[in-house]
Amino acid sequence: MPAATSTATAADRVYSHVKHGVLDRRYEGGTLLTEGELAAAVGVSRTPVREALLRLETEGLLKLYPKKGALVLPVSAQEINDVLETRLLVEEFTVRRAVPAPPGLLDRLEALLGEQRRHAAAGDLAAMMAADRGFHAEIVRSAGNQILCRLYDQLRDRQLRMGVALLHAHPDRVERTLAEHAEILDALRAGDAVAAAAAVRGHIGRVESLVRGPGL
Repeated sequence: MPAATSTATAADRVYSHVKHGVLDRRYEGGTLLTEGELAAAVGVSRTPVREALLRLETEGLLKLYPKKGALVLPVSAQEINDVLETRLLVEEFTVRRAVPAPPGLLDRLEALLGEQRRHAAAGDLAAMMAADRGFHAEIVRSAGNQILCRLYDQLRDRQLRMGVALLHAHPDRVERTLAEHAEILDALRAGDAVAAAAAVRGHIGRVESLVRGPGL
């Protein structure tokens, strides 16, 4: 039993190492990862590496090639389109449902916007995007629809990966993102569902115009 627990823990460490590397672009699309390199980087044997890579393949982040390694899959145009369409449907609906916004929601959004600003100032784009996803997820959760929440949660990793790539490709987007989030929050504070929905539409629309360009 202790050996099984140790293997599971080691596999989790490899999984976390590789997944974070893919999401924050240390391992970019097209990178070939080998079991030996990952085992050495994390300090484990190859068995937990294989377990971790299989999990990541089922999540659509990697493609395994026997005796060669695992290829980090680039973000496809179809995936970008699917994510953005789903975001628009879910986020525009839920931001309308968030009005009138309870004080607790407004406080959480303000705190998450503050986190984004701090991470942006420190140049930590991966952490900024994690707080960014949290900001939008709070609004989605506020609608109280558990099916929509689960659907939205399934997009999280793809959104993080796309978001970090976008900020690297368009550094000026950092300040614009913060301003657009402040606009959404101001509309919620004002109790204006129409303005909040328009702010979300504009925010996602500007993201769409950038991610469809070269560089991702």
